[in-house]
Amino acid sequence: MRIGEDAGTAKTASDDARAHVVLRPAREEDIEAVLAIEHASFGDPWNRSAFADLIDDRRVAFLIADSAGAVCGYVVAWFVLDEGEIGNLAVARDARRRGIGALLLDGAIAAVRESDVDTLYLEVRDSNAAARALYASRGFVEVGRRREYYRKPKEDAIVLRLDLAPAAPA
Repeated sequence: MRIGEDAGTAKTASDDARAHVVLRPAREEDIEAVLAIEHASFGDPWNRSAFADLIDDRRVAFLIADSAGAVCGYVVAWFVLDEGEIGNLAVARDARRRGIGALLLDGAIAAVRESDVDTLYLEVRDSNAAARALYASRGFVEVGRRREYYRKPKEDAIVLRLDLAPAAPA
């Protein structure tokens, strides 16, 4: 999973700032705004077809953070059987530090829960402390490392897992 630098931090987020942001499914007309955020956030961005192919796929949660009709962030998660993966999450630079990354993450988690997913995975840059803190706050734990997973710049990915299965009765 990739998350734009500082995209998920909520240190200065207020309920007020997030109150004007609505999560909704992505639409074809969102792709240009998503690509702009993608290119500003990542050294090795996804292309147009990578996003366009996800719209209306029943195995994908492609959510948009919409603020007054403008796309200010997005998240992509997919799921098969009982496992899911968050593949991408980014917030526009001018919308960061308002809790929008947390809102998107929570939306993705809720979407995969509805699909009977028991385990959710993601990859995050080793150096992205803000994203790692956000994920830890939602219960993700480190389960592995992928050496030189990211290409631009080259860096290891930390593999995180969130167990969503209900706890067995005691």
